[in-house]
Amino acid sequence: MEPIKKEDLSQEIFDMYDYYVHGKIDRREFVNRLSVFAVGGLTVSAILGFLLPNYAEAKRFTQDDPRLISSYVEYDSPKGAGKMKGLLTRPADKKEKLPGVIVVHENRGLNPYIEDTAHQAALDGFIAFAPDALTPFGGYPGTDDEGRTMQSKRDREEMLQDFIAGYEFLKEHELCTGKVGVVGFCFGGWISNMMAVRVPDLKAAVPFYGGQPTAADVPTIKAPLQIHFAELDTRVNEGWPAYEEALKANKKKYEMHMYPGVNHGFHNHSTPRYDKAAADLAWGRTIDFFKKNLK
Repeated sequence: MEPIKKEDLSQEIFDMYDYYVHGKIDRREFVNRLSVFAVGGLTVSAILGFLLPNYAEAKRFTQDDPRLISSYVEYDSPKGAGKMKGLLTRPADKKEKLPGVIVVHENRGLNPYIEDTAHQAALDGFIAFAPDALTPFGGYPGTDDEGRTMQSKRDREEMLQDFIAGYEFLKEHELCTGKVGVVGFCFGGWISNMMAVRVPDLKAAVPFYGGQPTAADVPTIKAPLQIHFAELDTRVNEGWPAYEEALKANKKKYEMHMYPGVNHGFHNHSTPRYDKAAADLAWGRTIDFFKKNLK
């Protein structure tokens, strides 16, 4: 059988996958709904195998990459989980202090894709820190399904406090200039928006397809925002008009980029929702934005 290509699957399948990974339907219902599309040699297991992340093939960096100095470090989160852990990574060829970037994972813990993203931020000239909200359960468990189940048991406000504490840890780090921004994806996009609301000295926030703060939250935002959305991600996008209205009313600095014809998760290179052109463009904009605002 020919390998499945993204173009072979209807948008409805990607929409259902989005519902599944965000807890709107359970695995059994997801599999049942997929059976409708299992025709012409396509099996449910083949579709599932295509949709789920393939970290073995997608991984871009190893822990011993000579271009990077990276390690897992612990930090204190007194208003969150208490003791937290994250991946700290920086370029091996830079001896001077560097501006910092917090990298916030999706709704499934610090998986290999987010680690890759932190390493890429380091290669692009920053000291990057990617906390793992699953630290209280022993960390990312090895699969996204387990990770999602674990993360759903944690309190969102507590997790927000964990990432704010991660920001404080990075800001005070001896190898950081003290100028720190945040980039996050999905759940991490919401965290990025909320860190802009809660952290007065945050220098830049870059939410990718993240949930929006309320209009009442917007007045306290100080950091400039660079906001990325996927055109086909109607679930998240429906909150944008109200958010934009509040940003304009409060004269906040922001730019928004909508990527046509792509799905929620288009930056994640481990799943078929990945769109290389959109991901590269969005990441280039992100790094330029950080360079401008974290100088």
